[in-house]
Amino acid sequence: MKEPLRLRYQTIEFGNVDIHVCTLRDNQQFDDPNDVALKLGISSATWPLFGIIWPSSMVLAHYMAVHHTAGKRILEIGCGMALSSLLLNQRKDDITATDYHPEVGFFLERNTQLNQGKAIGYQRLDWADKTSDLGLFDMIIGSDLLYEDEHINLLADFVHKHANATCEVIVIDPGRGRKSKFSRQMERTGLAIRTQSQNILTTLNGHLKGIYSGFGGGMWRVGLTSQ
Repeated sequence: MKEPLRLRYQTIEFGNVDIHVCTLRDNQQFDDPNDVALKLGISSATWPLFGIIWPSSMVLAHYMAVHHTAGKRILEIGCGMALSSLLLNQRKDDITATDYHPEVGFFLERNTQLNQGKAIGYQRLDWADKTSDLGLFDMIIGSDLLYEDEHINLLADFVHKHANATCEVIVIDPGRGRKSKFSRQMERTGLAIRTQSQNILTTLNGHLKGIYSGFGGGMWRVGLTSQ
């Protein structure tokens, strides 16, 4: 008999803001009885990855907690547990979230309700989808997105398609070795990079309190202007 999906509830503090989240208990959980995820190319081994709050996601959320976002239309891509989206939603920002995994929308709705927030706009989509009607954004954010080489071109093209004439792009990368290639591909899409490359731990100036002293990545942050 299959064991039921095990969940975890936790509260993450951002200054005086508490974000409550329901996640998978760990990355050993799996529940795809109708092969919905499998038909999308998501194996049993990769199925749980969406449902864990990874260090990169925490770093992004802590950075967004101190970043100026007022008045901007923001898109979180590959959101997973959408910690940054939940935080920005509590600040009444204009946030839209996307992911490919079929279970993300369910958890996003559940966690939005846990935080008594307004509904967050969400679309399940593939970066290769040419018919996306998301529109344009002033800020595009994401964390730990570049798992495979094929993701470099797909993500750069997706960002290019949805970046406003002036757009800030913030990607937290844990050091998977594709950041430089992604940067070059972004330039090839016709977007001019104004600012690039910061050490996220230095930028946060102690906000993480040493919790991520072992985090081996950094932040790839650019301001984009259409050429």
